Amino acid sequence: MTHAGPAGDPAGPGAYVLGVDSGGSGLRVALGRVEEPGPLATTVCAEPVRTGPGGIDAGHLLDQLLPAARELLGRASAAASAEARREDARAHGTPADDASAGEVAAVAIGAAGMATLGDRLRAELPGALAEALGVRRVALAADAVTAYAGAVGQRPGAVVAGGTGMIALGTDLKEWRRADGWGHLLGDSGGGAWIGRAGLDAAMRAHDGRRGGSAALLDRLRAVFGPAEALPGLLYPRSDRPAVLASFAPEVAACAGADPIAAGILRQAAGHVAEAAAAVCPAPAGSDGEPGDGGGAGEVALTGGLFRMGEPLIAPLREELARLLPGARVTVATGDPLTGALRIARALAAGDLRLPRHPTMLFVPLEQETGQRAESGGVRRAPVGVTGRRTDERTG
Repeated sequence: MTHAGPAGDPAGPGAYVLGVDSGGSGLRVALGRVEEPGPLATTVCAEPVRTGPGGIDAGHLLDQLLPAARELLGRASAAASAEARREDARAHGTPADDASAGEVAAVAIGAAGMATLGDRLRAELPGALAEALGVRRVALAADAVTAYAGAVGQRPGAVVAGGTGMIALGTDLKEWRRADGWGHLLGDSGGGAWIGRAGLDAAMRAHDGRRGGSAALLDRLRAVFGPAEALPGLLYPRSDRPAVLASFAPEVAACAGADPIAAGILRQAAGHVAEAAAAVCPAPAGSDGEPGDGGGAGEVALTGGLFRMGEPLIAPLREELARLLPGARVTVATGDPLTGALRIARALAAGDLRLPRHPTMLFVPLEQETGQRAESGGVRRAPVGVTGRRTDERTG
């Protein structure tokens, strides 16, 4: 396996890139080429990467990633005949034995918890990947960043990633803006766990005869969990409480068409999601290239399993986004975080990574070593209110 060239030189057209998505359900790896869209092949390692007192376990991630990468590279090599490689080389005007062909030019890894638990990954992965795969172009990203890249690409805009939790991330390509994603005890407002908890609260209110109760949701609680009075004993000892709460969110959506309490919960959720999107969506540039006055907005992409609830959630969400971000173009993401990781790797290999760097959100270690792109983008916290933005606070 040949080694990648200097970080400042774009990789050759035959070079490979790897995108990695590490989340709660396991590790996914995609192999692509620098100048070809989409993955050539993907593979899944079903075991989630361990997290311990020192953060995300870099050794455990490597133990899964390296065999998966070698498997994908072997499959790609076996599928490419010598004649196909010569035709590819002729099409790009390079010799058939171009040294860049077959190298891994760049790797981008997106991981849940990277921002707060990724110290070992940032310390250990660059050297290990250089030694094992001969690759020096490495990007380490929070999963919200790879979700952004998969949903929006390298354009200014915003993405709302909704599943069990909920986080919004936006950029004007100068800095990141983040809203929520603080977990089910402190935030994740409008996410699956939030909806499920609100639905169970309404069910328990009906059980007690309190105002705001929903008989329909109480019926669904009993069907899913059993007797209502037994629910605390089932829920509180669980270490996966957010997932258990989120499992009831589809029941809320299923009841929303006929039950005003369930419909109201989804309207509230839509309001929370829209507020987070409005907090991070960059204002369009004015005619002088400076940020505008907030009178319009660009793209807001929705990604994640939360939005598979469909119209019971999407319809009120579109209404709220139209009210808070008039003129915004709301889209459903066509690419997931694995797609985003592959896009980041491809842009890094081509010398065209335009997303803002940040020590914990999007870290490119070789640039730190060489002094390239020394200006690091910030992450702004959510603004106070909906339309105003903090300009004096940065994290990281």
